[in-house]
Amino acid sequence: MKTRAPTVQEIEELVAFLPRLYAEGFTPFKQWHGGTPDAKGIIHMPYPEYHELVDEFLRALSNECWRDYDYRPEVAGSMLADEAAVKAASLDEIKSMLTYFVRGERFSDGHWGALIEGGHVRRLLERLAKLVGEGIWDPR
Repeated sequence: MKTRAPTVQEIEELVAFLPRLYAEGFTPFKQWHGGTPDAKGIIHMPYPEYHELVDEFLRALSNECWRDYDYRPEVAGSMLADEAAVKAASLDEIKSMLTYFVRGERFSDGHWGALIEGGHVRRLLERLAKLVGEGIWDPR
């Protein structure tokens, strides 16, 4: 199922996170929980507590226009890991990579933070800005 294209305003909303997520000293993780025995000796798998800004970014990504219901995780993950692929990505490919970003946390705790810290989200947002800024994509 194909979703509608985002508007320029919706793209700009995401791009506005770029200086905030990559501000000097920012870390997406508040802290990690678990990993040590509790009072009963039970060890819970470690899981992150994210900074509120990451939650805000995810709320923006929850908009239907950013979903790719047909994405293939292995393809989206490979594209995201390839800087040249991200720099040349189409809007549909960006939507696939953003879907991979959002859904990946279900399978790997810390996924969101790792992709932010690794600069992958930065490159996606920079590509979105370029698509609109150079008039490569305009839904009007």
